[in-house]
Amino acid sequence: MKQERSAALLERAARVIPGGVNSPVRAFRAVPGTPPFIVRGEGARIWDADGNCYLDYIGSWGPLILGHAHPEVVAAVEEAASGGTSFGLPTEREVELAELICEAVPSIEMVRLVNSGTEATMSALRLARAFTGRELVLKFEGCYHGHVDSLLVKAGSGVATLGIPDTAGVPGAFADTTIALPYNSVAAVEQAFGRYGDRIAAAIVEPVAGNMGCVPPAPGFLESLRELTLRHGALLVFDEVITGFRLAWGGAQQIYGIRPDLTTLGKVIGGGLPIGAYGGRADIMRLVAPAGPVYQAGTLSGNPVAVAAGLATLRYLRQHPEIYRELDRRAALLAAAAPAGLAVNRAGSMLTFFFATGPVTDYDSARRSDTARFAVFHRWLLERGICWPPSQFEAAFVSAAHGEQEIEATCAAIGEFFAPGS
Repeated sequence: MKQERSAALLERAARVIPGGVNSPVRAFRAVPGTPPFIVRGEGARIWDADGNCYLDYIGSWGPLILGHAHPEVVAAVEEAASGGTSFGLPTEREVELAELICEAVPSIEMVRLVNSGTEATMSALRLARAFTGRELVLKFEGCYHGHVDSLLVKAGSGVATLGIPDTAGVPGAFADTTIALPYNSVAAVEQAFGRYGDRIAAAIVEPVAGNMGCVPPAPGFLESLRELTLRHGALLVFDEVITGFRLAWGGAQQIYGIRPDLTTLGKVIGGGLPIGAYGGRADIMRLVAPAGPVYQAGTLSGNPVAVAAGLATLRYLRQHPEIYRELDRRAALLAAAAPAGLAVNRAGSMLTFFFATGPVTDYDSARRSDTARFAVFHRWLLERGICWPPSQFEAAFVSAAHGEQEIEATCAAIGEFFAPGS
């Protein structure tokens, strides 16, 4: 596998971009070797600057549920861009996307489009604090909700991968508004509400964690969150930036039968272009300016090109509901390629191989993984033309473009790695 061109690009990038990348995990610091600099993608494959071709299980970290350069998405982007890339004024497509989101996710009665998942979670929590008149927020260790100051406490994703401080650059007063609890621990939530119940504005959670690796909710965990927030007058916020439209047409909340008060979205709803959204109960959302006093704005919110890509993606998913069954089946085949004894977590088309003994149910058990062994595994796959997420603490994603041949080739490579004597 040649990497001369990618290595030269990384060296060049490091002179003008911190660490040579514009998002930390892309630097491949947790695995050996140089990150491939990508020049194009098609279907389930990507090609780097050195001409190497890979089967891609990163999928832009989740948005590309239909695969790279899906013809209908590309056509929608080209049509939208030819008519203008940004106006700073409303467009009909924004209304259509909002209507489609509300149709798919019953808990969302009104929605506001923004530019990223981080912006969505930041705005949702500001709204929750305004609605309740309270300041504290419950979050869960290992759940990453974007680089919002108060939410970087015990975050997963790149924070876990790089081992950097939770609150570097974050004022202590901001961190003090967040209570971080073990994921899947109902007892910890009960204790927190028992002590701070009348001060908690909201509990925010990834209904299926995707940023400490894939960690599904334990039976009863989400149900208890719903009951406890209702009992204490707090809001329940589902961060479905990853899981929204990824696990099901109605997201994780459809699968688990939970109706949160607010939901944040991103990734899939932009079809691979930058976007985010937050929405929920109409009585809460009507507090957002200009309807109400909670200010939030964005020059590029509802960007015509991103909205067009999102509309094309969601309409395709609505027209082809069988995609979700196929994604689940193919991801199950990948999970089954691992040997007995390896901790494998999967939810729909998200999965993680944890190099750990025993089940992985929370941040502490995820962090007990053998990251050095994972790095060897990652390099093994990369050298065989398979691009797996370069961190033990990130989920891999299967797309509709991963056909039988691609899945079989990946399973074979995984099986060879775990074969005795390899």
